Amino acid sequence: MEKGRAKILIIILAILVIVAGGVIAYKIVTEKKETETSATEENDVLTATVEEKKVQIFQGNDRPIAVMIDNHSDAWPQAGLGQAYMVYEIVVEGGETRLMALFKGVDVEKIGPVRSARHYFIDYAMENDAIYTHFGQSPQAQSDIKKFSIDDINGIAEDGTTFWRVKDKSAPHNAVTSTEKLLKSAQSKKYKTTSEEKSVLNYVTEEVNLENGQDAISVTIPHSNLQTVKYVYNEETKLYERYARKKQQKDWTTGNPITTKNIIITFCDNYTLNDSENKGRQGLRNIGTFDGYYITNGKAIKIKCIKNARDEKTKYQDLEGNEIKVNDGNTFVNICPINSNVVLEAPEVVTEETNTTNQ
Repeated sequence: MEKGRAKILIIILAILVIVAGGVIAYKIVTEKKETETSATEENDVLTATVEEKKVQIFQGNDRPIAVMIDNHSDAWPQAGLGQAYMVYEIVVEGGETRLMALFKGVDVEKIGPVRSARHYFIDYAMENDAIYTHFGQSPQAQSDIKKFSIDDINGIAEDGTTFWRVKDKSAPHNAVTSTEKLLKSAQSKKYKTTSEEKSVLNYVTEEVNLENGQDAISVTIPHSNLQTVKYVYNEETKLYERYARKKQQKDWTTGNPITTKNIIITFCDNYTLNDSENKGRQGLRNIGTFDGYYITNGKAIKIKCIKNARDEKTKYQDLEGNEIKVNDGNTFVNICPINSNVVLEAPEVVTEETNTTNQ
């Protein structure tokens, strides 16, 4: 009998061991699945975060389109500048400046007024791999468009189709276009409309604040005796609002102020061409290394602007030789004469004594 009971106890113990082993195995498998699920969910969150932090101002493979914008006072206000990812401003004849706005992957219903090409703007269209849009051209620009095999769209040949005239401005300040019409024109000419070229600027997703930079709450850039540009920083929007000849610049279509996240200043030597037409057209010595500023979020740092060839990208470096990091937002590039007296202003400091006086 005792042997029988012992045998039964052994069997019961064996069963208990098997059951316990099963419970432990179940817990291990369950915990492993939960860990794997948790890790997967965590990876999904991290992936989503990375995707959210992609640069927004320059993305996709749409080829940029560069448009020459009239900057005569009779052309104001202009349309489309607020939707451009970059805008270049350079002196032309008569002390005027002209703008070249670059668009990528956006639908802009009205751009303009569109004006004629100048040969040194072509350099910046090339470094952005952009289709170059203009309404007429100087003899030098006409020659360079052919020399460099530029994909261009000329309003002289496409007035009334790709371009149209508005009634609320007078010629020659009334020719406008749209990204839709420019794209159709480019396709009809069999230009490539996609590009894998990287941005000229080193955009980053983390906010660049230039902590050790100089205060730049307002930035005044005299391009000539006629054209002085001023940018005023808005601390609420963290954007600069643009003024020209003491007038705030606003969008023709929306009436909203023209703003920019970033400002780049390059000091280059412009000079008057000795051409047969004697119209005072300008040239630009922009190959080499030039002084400049990078300005964002109310601060400025000195930089070097390096362009080794007309069709090569400009390199923007700090004084230690590092490529500057640029905030994810639109940029105005003001290329002004070497002797321009650019003024960077700090915020006004209000002391208690001043405050009392004003009360």
